[in-house]
Amino acid sequence: MLEMFTVDKIIRNALEEDLGWGDVTTDTTIPESAKISGKFIAKQKGIVCGIAVCKRVFEILDSSIVFEIHAKDGKKVNEGEIIAEISGSARNILKGERVSLNLLQRMSGIATAAGKYAEAVEGTSSRVVDTRKTIPGLRILDKYAVLTGGCYNHRYNLSDLVLIKDNHIKAAGGITPAVQAAKSKLSHALKIEVEVESLEQLNHNA
Repeated sequence: MLEMFTVDKIIRNALEEDLGWGDVTTDTTIPESAKISGKFIAKQKGIVCGIAVCKRVFEILDSSIVFEIHAKDGKKVNEGEIIAEISGSARNILKGERVSLNLLQRMSGIATAAGKYAEAVEGTSSRVVDTRKTIPGLRILDKYAVLTGGCYNHRYNLSDLVLIKDNHIKAAGGITPAVQAAKSKLSHALKIEVEVESLEQLNHNA
């Protein structure tokens, strides 16, 4: 479940970045009273993710805009399928169009890719988990999209758990001293994981 307080901050930052001092094209070419309607249509097969975020963009811009959702997060859609419909102020819809699409497309793309990985390990005891290699500021959306696609989240940030990687191992003088050092300084409740690069390394330190 997305924490909308955090999502709102992401959206407001994105709108501020995109609008600058105002949409000079829209404000000078479109009458203030003009109304329009439109549809969000899938251009290819995939998994929908971020539809509530997409809708929230327009709620922040103009609460009178009507946004009707046809495909909720997690729904598999085909090319040409209608995901949502929108109607209301032409100016405000055009001002939010790019931000809403950028977020929806990114999240749906991640969910669709995650769905393929989840399908690849279906029926096994394996799980596909994500990393922290996310776009700065968008981690909450990226990780939500991974879950929507059927994969799993690893640590959200550096304080979630101890993950000893190659650089830590080298700097500490090996896996054993690195693990011992972490155990001696941390609460027993904090999980410790070690990233190994080969089966030999795994078996040697098992």
